[in-house]
Formats: sequence, C-alpha cells, structure tokens
Amino acid sequence: MPALSSRSKVEELLASADVRVGGERPWDLQVHEPRFYARVLAQGSLGLGESYMDGWWDAPSLDGFLFQVLRARVDERVRGLGDLIAGLQARLINMQSSRRSFAIGRRHYDLGNDLYAAMLGHRLVYSCGYWRNASGMPLDDLDAAQEAKLDLVCRKLDLGPGLRVLDVGCGWGEALKYAAERYGISGVGITVSREQAEFARQLCDGLPIEIRLQDYREIDERFDRVFSLGMFEHVGVRNYDIYFDTVRRCLDPQKGLFVLHTIGGNESVRHTDRWIGKYIFPNSMLPSAEQITQSVEGRFVIEDWHNFGTDYDRTLQAWRDNVEAAWPRLEARYDERFHRMWRFYLCSSMASFRSRRSQLWQLVLSPQGVPGGYVAPR
Repeated sequence: MPALSSRSKVEELLASADVRVGGERPWDLQVHEPRFYARVLAQGSLGLGESYMDGWWDAPSLDGFLFQVLRARVDERVRGLGDLIAGLQARLINMQSSRRSFAIGRRHYDLGNDLYAAMLGHRLVYSCGYWRNASGMPLDDLDAAQEAKLDLVCRKLDLGPGLRVLDVGCGWGEALKYAAERYGISGVGITVSREQAEFARQLCDGLPIEIRLQDYREIDERFDRVFSLGMFEHVGVRNYDIYFDTVRRCLDPQKGLFVLHTIGGNESVRHTDRWIGKYIFPNSMLPSAEQITQSVEGRFVIEDWHNFGTDYDRTLQAWRDNVEAAWPRLEARYDERFHRMWRFYLCSSMASFRSRRSQLWQLVLSPQGVPGGYVAPR
C-alpha cells in the first residue's frame, strides 16, 4: 500500500479528535496553505502554532479546536526531533539558573503595560481568578473573581495588622496592595521585570510596601507570611530544592505560613511545550504533584492542597475577550502576527485547562505544622 500523504495523515489524526478539515462546525479546521500538513507532522506543536501565526489555517472556535485535539491527546502522537532536543537540553542545562532568571522579565512581562492593562481588567493580576465569593456563591465578573482570589489568599494566610509578608514574583503589585489596604500588613515584593517593578512602586506608593527587582535566591530575611502567585512555573525542577529552602529560611519557623499558587501538570516533565517556550514563556515548565512533594518533603508540612483549575478556563476566556475588544487601540503597536500569536497562547491555555491536562493548585505550607491543625477557608 502506498504511504499516506501528509494531508491524509493529518486528517486521520484530526478525525480521531472529531475534527474535520473544511467542516462546518465551530471547532473544524479551515486550511488556507497546503504546506500546513507537512509542517505540523515535522514540527508538532511548534509547527501548529507557527502556522496559525502565519495565517495558514483558522478555526471559528480556536479554543474549541485545540480542546478537541488535547482531549484526544493528538499532540502526543506528533512529536518531532525538536522535542527530543528540548528534553535533552533540559536534562543537561539548568534553564532557570540565576543567570537566566531575568530573561522571562525581558521577553514576556516587559512587553508593555498597555497590553496587560487591556487584558487583565481593573486589577493587573496575571494569575487565575477565583470565580466564587467567600460564601461560595458564583461570580460572573473578572474583576470580582480576581478580588475573590486575592482575598482567598489573605484568608488562607490569616493575615492581620503587624504581619510582614513576602510576595515572591509580585507582578504589578496588586496582591500586596490589596493585603496592605484590607488586612493592614507590611511587605516586600520581588520581580524580575523592570516594567512590573516600576509600575508596582507607583501603585503601592504611600503603603508600607517595598518593591525590589531581585531574584528569589537572593532573599535572606525574616517574614511572618510568604505567598507566590503564578511565579513557580518559572523556577524549574532543578531549582525546586533551593526555592523551598529559600522560603523556609525566610519564614517564621513557629507561626509562618506559605501559600504557593501555581499551574500544575498531571505528569512529570522537565521542559515546556516548544511553542510556548519559544514565543511566550522561555525557560518555563509546569510542576507535577510528585515533583512538588519530593522537594517539600523534609522542609514543610502540607496543610492544604486546593485545585480550582477549571476556573482558569473562565479567566482566560475573559482575558481573550478583553484583548479582542481592545485590539483597535493596540494594533498601532502590535502587528497582526503578534495578535494571532497572543490569541493562540490564550486559546491553547483555555483548551489545556478545559481538557484537565493542566491544573491550578494552591498549597498552604507550614514549616513545622500548625498546632491543632489547619482549617482552610474556601
């Protein structure tokens, strides 16, 4: 029998995910460039994302198409040589070393506050919202969901006046500002982004908050509480031990609490998807539960482990809608290829959470265990 053509192979793979090339359903694929098929087979996810950026294909519901593909695990059947090289590189090189730590700030977080202000809503919080209030009632607004998330973190840490708090990866400073204004704390926030640091200093002006441009490994001072919201994805498994050692060294050994808020994966890996690594988050990787617990062992007591990953799908949908609505005023600075890249990033992330391939975890950790036990608020 003659070998299947590139088109036939791709159509067969997509059919296993209930996707048709040229179909009429929202998640069906419309191919504009015949070279698409060979490119995807040769390059896997990198070829899929880059060919979308180049306008070679579309789907009326991009997140719907990517959800079908991820749910059927089609991505696991199309991997090129580049994936093997990336895996080998991650095993041989510390891609998240202190020398490389500021790369993510320059490449991603310094893109422009105009883009993030348009996308993230009233509060510049670049992590998953919590789409229910303290009474457990559902919320339908991004700004309310982000405020609920910040309040959830504060309640989990039992914040109050007089406590000194460290925010590892403070972003634009919103979490510390909220904690200072609502709960009376003082604190320090660290980031590897110059744009974020400058914005956060202005945002927190007049509050007992210090913002530093600093790598987490350099911190060596005492705090009552520590939290980290959406930064751990940049640490890398080779550095987990030193990360948790650093937090434990800084935390009050008797009464201290640490909230770790991170995206997580169902399986242990050592590097990220090639397209994500090239265009969105260089030198990143998602931790697995096993990788976290191996490094936490002997350092912390796990008081609580909360998964609300499906809330990230809703958060990402809101971010995508905000970007699309704001695009007429953003396109003077960002070209159409960037627009398609950003849309692919947000929609592929939606699909990953919707298919339950990615999770959102909040862990509450204590150095020696909370006397009498810890009761986590929801």
